[in-house]
Amino acid sequence: QVQLVESGGGLVQAGGSLRLSCAASGRTFSSYAMGWFRQAPGKEREFVAAITWNGGTMNYADSVKGRFTISRDNAKNTVYLQMNSLKPEDTAVYYCAASRAGGSTWSSHRLYDYWGQGTQVTVSS
Repeated sequence: QVQLVESGGGLVQAGGSLRLSCAASGRTFSSYAMGWFRQAPGKEREFVAAITWNGGTMNYADSVKGRFTISRDNAKNTVYLQMNSLKPEDTAVYYCAASRAGGSTWSSHRLYDYWGQGTQVTVSS
């Protein structure tokens, strides 16, 4: 069992930056692949980024490539999402998720086993 808690969301102007954190409980965090997803009002949950258990492989949605960076610190049981050059269309609730398939970077939310409660990111124009 893994429990995930996101933090770092907030209100930022377009062009600004935020760093989201996702703290995980449990001794097996380092074996899980981790992902970030987001959901805007009235829209489906969409993939943002994912990283394998050892941080060796990352995967990004085309909409965030070159602007967002996913990373992890297994010693701190934490995964991060650095978001730069934010746009109003990045406004959403951001969720982190854990997958038992540690070597994967799934983009489908259905393939993740555990979810956090989400953190709101609002980008003003």
